[in-house]
This record gives sequence, C-alpha cells and structure tokens, in this order.
Amino acid sequence: MISFLVALDKNYVIGYNNDLPWSLPLDLKFFREVTTGHTIIMGRKTFDAIGRVLPERKNVVLTRQQQSEFPEGVTVIHDIDEIYKWEKENPDEELFVIGGAELFKQTFPHADRLYLTYIDHEFKGDTYFPSFNKDEWELTHEEKGIRNEENPYDYYFLQYDRK
Repeated sequence: MISFLVALDKNYVIGYNNDLPWSLPLDLKFFREVTTGHTIIMGRKTFDAIGRVLPERKNVVLTRQQQSEFPEGVTVIHDIDEIYKWEKENPDEELFVIGGAELFKQTFPHADRLYLTYIDHEFKGDTYFPSFNKDEWELTHEEKGIRNEENPYDYYFLQYDRK
C-alpha cells in the first residue's frame, strides 16, 4: 500500500524555501507516530530539508543524481518503478511517500491512502501538493488537532482512502 503523509494549508502549500512555512509540533509528533516502523520515501530535496536519517524507519531517497552521497541508513533509488516493485512484493506493508511535490505528483495515481494535516490558514509558499478529485476518495477519519501556544493554528488530521 502506498500512503501519502503531508501537511498542507488552505491553498495546498506544503513548503517554502525548502522548509515548512509553519511550526506545528503536534503534527510532527503525529508524523513520527504514524511512520515509525515503516518505510518512508522522499525526494532528495525533502531529505536535504530534513537534514538527517529519521530513526526507526527505513529511509528511502529517490534522486536523479547518480553520484549522490548519503549517510548510512539511507537507501538510494534512481527509478520510481522501484517503489511500485516494493509495493507488489510487500502488499501488506504501508509505504509512506513524504514529499516533495514532484514525487507526490508522480506517484499520485498509485496512492491508496492520504494522511493530510489540513491547516486552516494561508501561508506564503513555493511548493504545493497536487490538487486531486475528492470524489475519488473517501474520508475515513477526521480529528481536530489541539490548538495551543505551540500549535497556534486550527488544523485537522484527515485520512482519505481511495474508493
């Protein structure tokens, strides 16, 4: 199963200057809880933005650069078809695509589940999640996030499963 895990604002902004344009510690906690013990797949720019191997997960980076240097603990792939091959070989495993925008766009036709943290706010951004037809998806879970001093926006954890 291929799942997407992403936070986005009202306008589908997911990034600005290769970083998140907001601070939501409870969303990062949610990300850690959902992906721990699983494979996370990201593009090179997303890996660079994170800046490290995320523990207790298999870290996979898709890059076009053949001579890329990555730290120990990163599996490097150069062909997106590797993702689909893994999915077929491990049908019970949930593979998490975590960004960036180009990887989301390329793998969207194969996505089975979307974990979206919808932030009810508008941010300045230069990177966007692809728009999608919500008629092709069923909202299977919705939970309002806790708003407090450290998490100053209204936000929702949404799970969509492909119909």
